[in-house]
Amino acid sequence: MGYTEILHSFHLSVLQWLAVALATFILGISKSGIKGIGIIIILILAFVFGEKESTGVLLPMLVCADILAVIYYNRHAQWHYIIKLLPFMVVGVLVGVWIGNDISEALFKRIMAIIIIVSVIIMVYTENRKTRLPNNKLFAHSFGFLSGFASMIGNLAGPIANVYFLAIRLPKNEFIGTVAWLFFILNVFKIPFHIFVWKTITVETIVLNSVMIPTVVLGFLVGAYIVKLISNVNYRRFILIVTALGGIILLFR
Repeated sequence: MGYTEILHSFHLSVLQWLAVALATFILGISKSGIKGIGIIIILILAFVFGEKESTGVLLPMLVCADILAVIYYNRHAQWHYIIKLLPFMVVGVLVGVWIGNDISEALFKRIMAIIIIVSVIIMVYTENRKTRLPNNKLFAHSFGFLSGFASMIGNLAGPIANVYFLAIRLPKNEFIGTVAWLFFILNVFKIPFHIFVWKTITVETIVLNSVMIPTVVLGFLVGAYIVKLISNVNYRRFILIVTALGGIILLFR
């Protein structure tokens, strides 16, 4: 099957192609540091491809955007947080592989919604208290596990990671650089499971991904410019508001 035939095999309408292009553009913006808008990408792709299938369509584009973020923000990465969180994120991914392979679409949706809503509640609570949650191992390990699980189930680790890094008051650039490396490693780790276990990444989805790479890059460049204009205080507020809105959208979709 040729390149064009593969793209035609998705049977996407013009509106659906525009929706996918919008989702990948927003993905680039999100990975540039405008956190909290990832839920929009997930909702769009789930509408076009279905909840579980969309995770495989999205993952290679996430890795592409992660590479851009790692290159751009590498000097700001705080590796002690990555080392602290990553092992438990890996465990969360493995649990997500096991559970997500057998659950129904309806339950899949509910799990995605619950993860976002709980994250938003915790985020609002910590922000209103104006205090830093305990930066201890149990706190970090719990959020690491939940992030890994949410990442595998529906590429929804972003809101949970936002809660953690907002809670420990990580500055804007350190926040973005640390998350960039953390999710680049995690997303690469997830790829074999999507190929060999869930079978949501195929030759056909990779061909589709290749067409969308330019919009990811364009979104990243636009987002990186916007991030420079946002102060640390306004950056925190923006993430809080947008993540909360994303949770509400997912609840009532």
